[in-house]
Amino acid sequence: MIGYTTLGTNDIEKSGNFYDALFAEIDAKRIMENDSFIIWSTGPGKPEFAITKPFDGNPATVGNGVMVAISLDTRKKVDELYSKAIELGASDEGPSGLRGGDFYAGYVRDLDGNKLNFFTMASS
Repeated sequence: MIGYTTLGTNDIEKSGNFYDALFAEIDAKRIMENDSFIIWSTGPGKPEFAITKPFDGNPATVGNGVMVAISLDTRKKVDELYSKAIELGASDEGPSGLRGGDFYAGYVRDLDGNKLNFFTMASS
């Protein structure tokens, strides 16, 4: 149902480098870009993730209560992406672990303060 998600940034180059390194862990690549946005995807027909300078020209700000959840295949991949994000300068919003049932997730804030959730429902 979701085609793409967009998060605002005030530094397209810095944010682009962060997401290039983070998404390399899940084989997502830049599929479109210009001087005001960058879009990544894992392949044709798959959901896309974008960063953008706000269209209205005002500074990008964090949406209170807004979070992007990135679905992964294994708990190991959740741990790896969470750790990679922290290594790249993201701030911890809750280390990866079980959150109830088989819901396994780790939470970070990217370099602009946007909240990300890496999760899986896999039991291993």
